[in-house]
Amino acid sequence: MNRKIAVLTSGGDAPGMNAAVRAIVRTGIFHGCEMYGVQMGFEGLVKGNLSNLTARDVGGIIQQAGTFLGTARSAEFMTEEGLKKAVGNLTSLGIESVVVVGGNGSQKGAHALVQAGLAVVGVASTIDNDLYGSDITIGVDTALNIALEAIDRLRVTASSHHRGLLVETMGRHCGYLALVAGLAGGAEAVVIPERELPPPYIAGLLKAAYERGKKHALIVVAEGAQNNAQKLLAYFRENEHDLHFELRVTILGHVQRGGTPTAFDRVLATRLGVFATEALVRGDHGVLIGLLDNRPGMTPLREVVGKTKPLNLDLLDMAEMLSK
Repeated sequence: MNRKIAVLTSGGDAPGMNAAVRAIVRTGIFHGCEMYGVQMGFEGLVKGNLSNLTARDVGGIIQQAGTFLGTARSAEFMTEEGLKKAVGNLTSLGIESVVVVGGNGSQKGAHALVQAGLAVVGVASTIDNDLYGSDITIGVDTALNIALEAIDRLRVTASSHHRGLLVETMGRHCGYLALVAGLAGGAEAVVIPERELPPPYIAGLLKAAYERGKKHALIVVAEGAQNNAQKLLAYFRENEHDLHFELRVTILGHVQRGGTPTAFDRVLATRLGVFATEALVRGDHGVLIGLLDNRPGMTPLREVVGKTKPLNLDLLDMAEMLSK
């Protein structure tokens, strides 16, 4: 088969992206395709930063965090002129097929390439786990385990000093990481954009934990919550008498992105990457490749764009019940 396929990673980096690129490239080569890598996402596509990739070029990256192809936001790509440049750079090399590894914004870009006439498949990758069309996305498991490990370590100190913990996770628009880390970490309260909690209510939960004889109390909050860590800290400093716990705040930030991918993320990325390339080889495109019912599956990109996957708030109810 004489076919040229380009792969790019876009949006926020996620542990497992490199494993996905490795699988995409080597599967393509296995099927007789010529593989190209795009440096720095859609920005690199606009600037024509593409190079041939061999099986050796993607050797030794399956365990690496981040993306060796790089990623960057590109306002120019989303313009009509920028899209024309990107398509022109691809067609000048005889490339008509593209694999886009990334989250919501990335798949919006993938759909733009579809509308421009290219054969495109997306691969679901974002630590937020909010991408419609995949039960879980590449990078989530690693980011979640990093957050949970931090919570477990902080809990030891908090218990020793009889303190309260306020831990902020990533998640600008989706509270998945905060919710699951809070559930698995035994939090007294979880604050997420999907269900806000007023500061006085949270203070009441801390007070109740103290009165039950707990040596520590834990609040996990998503960065995108209206009452994020900074706002909650400001409130609690003004109302310390309501808490009974001395409070310590930890903002995990981008440390959650940079972890060595877990076995789950490496295998997930490999499965989705292989499936994505084989979809192009057999003529399927214009779709997102995600994990559906524990198997790689396809969802039309037109159904993915503009949607976010709803959070299972039953987990939040469960966390609240078990915190008592």
